[in-house]
Amino acid sequence: MPRPIITAALTGPVATKADNAGMPGSVAEIAADAKACYDAGAAVIHIHLRDDQGNMTADLDVAKRTVEAVREVCPGITQLSTGGLAFTYEQRMALVEARPAMATLNPCTMTFGPAEFQNPPEKMMKLAARMIELGVKPEVEIYDTGHLDMMLYLVHKGLLVEPLQVSFVMGVRGGMRGDPQLLSWLVRELPEGTSWQVIAVAKANLPMTTIGLAMGGNARTGMEDTLTLEKGVPAESNLQLVERLVGIAHSMQLEPATVPEVIDRLKLHPELVSGA
Repeated sequence: MPRPIITAALTGPVATKADNAGMPGSVAEIAADAKACYDAGAAVIHIHLRDDQGNMTADLDVAKRTVEAVREVCPGITQLSTGGLAFTYEQRMALVEARPAMATLNPCTMTFGPAEFQNPPEKMMKLAARMIELGVKPEVEIYDTGHLDMMLYLVHKGLLVEPLQVSFVMGVRGGMRGDPQLLSWLVRELPEGTSWQVIAVAKANLPMTTIGLAMGGNARTGMEDTLTLEKGVPAESNLQLVERLVGIAHSMQLEPATVPEVIDRLKLHPELVSGA
């Protein structure tokens, strides 16, 4: 069984420093958190952008500066989010021009809590094609079972290149709930050789992430997914959450995958990975 890829999701599309002071709120703070989480065992660094005033942004210049800042301090694999609820799809599409090693691809529009997460099919397919042109590896985010069918259609159309990297997002209101039986079915439907992880939010975070590891998947943690260690106990930092997840992996006698292992397994473009 391949060693698990640990991802640190440092920021998110909803919470900010106002919700937890330990969340990074600038390009420099994101880079510092990336280094700390990489040193603790996270090979992949997942980022929703923040400008230097702490605001959420889809500014391409900020994206380029963030990718470069992370690459300067550590060889962790930078994965930019092309999600976000406050920006146009065109703004989100442009972020791959910062040429991170990886970026998210969301196959379908959906209800996201009180909001709508828009991913228009035609534009989404253009984004998938552009990612192939740039050599940016998609992290396909599956929020519901129908999204998996759309992903397989993209493979059929040549808009996703195997091996795939897939995230099953569980616990978002409007998407699928954190259910081990549902996760088992989803994993069975994946093409052979697919790398996958559970992204579980709020109360689903710790149990579903642990179950995913036990099933042979990868794992993600960080302040995008949970702001607490347990009910009523705020997390102090992304580092603290990564250290906990690595400890869970070690308790299962699992050693986190290294960056070179991830590059080889996912067939990442070597020019887009720091230290490759």
